[in-house]
Amino acid sequence: MDPIISLAALRSDPPRAAEALTMEQLRIVYQPIVHLEDRRIFAQEALTRCTVPEFANPEVLFSHASEERCCGRLGRMIRDLAFGPCEGMPLFVNVHPDELSARWLVRPDDPIGFHDADVYIEITESAAFTHYDLCRSVLQEISSRAGVYLAVDDFGAGHSNLMRVLDLEPKVVKLDRAMVSGLDTNPRKQILVKHVVRLCVELGAMVVAEGIETADELSAVLDTGAHLGQGYLFSKPKFPAPAAEWPGGNTMPPETGRRRIVSRPRI
Repeated sequence: MDPIISLAALRSDPPRAAEALTMEQLRIVYQPIVHLEDRRIFAQEALTRCTVPEFANPEVLFSHASEERCCGRLGRMIRDLAFGPCEGMPLFVNVHPDELSARWLVRPDDPIGFHDADVYIEITESAAFTHYDLCRSVLQEISSRAGVYLAVDDFGAGHSNLMRVLDLEPKVVKLDRAMVSGLDTNPRKQILVKHVVRLCVELGAMVVAEGIETADELSAVLDTGAHLGQGYLFSKPKFPAPAAEWPGGNTMPPETGRRRIVSRPRI
């Protein structure tokens, strides 16, 4: 079967287009998250790509999957693809809020439970706010397994109650790209970001500055006290998991993280 579904085929059955996707039509690329202090790679983030042109944008893909009530199945296929190539590497994986209610994540055979390094379940700030109780219950169940943590993405993007989101006790908070873009030229934004970073640190979360694209933005991020950085300055998303470039020519290879002791259920 041709992995590229034609536009005509999609239009002939639009409600089922996302549900009909197979693993052969999905691929994973990785982008490094870098320790800003020692310049080593902290983890890789797994990012979804689709060979179906209409679903090239992951947000469009998951929007259709949500409408078709197949986010759980789609997320599971993505995790099946994501973990294998990153043995021994800490990994961030994005989770749509619909996956929480579908409870695919807590199934005993989910790849999350068998990765041999730390896993960070990444949800957006808005999802952490609107699905607070569901996040707490599901994530508590998952995090009972050693080495599985919560990461809140797009932090500061909306107008939600930041303290309510932080009450979920995320291990990592990822600052929204809008807070990082042009940070070096905006003194008022610098003050805001420094306060947000300090708040997260005092509540026990590590902070990732996303979307770093220039050396000047990196310099401004370093001044905020953020622990980690991610963006095109270090590496574009690639497969296999890439090394990261530091301005000045130093290369940071992918490194293995803390190993987890895992055991698969007997069949």
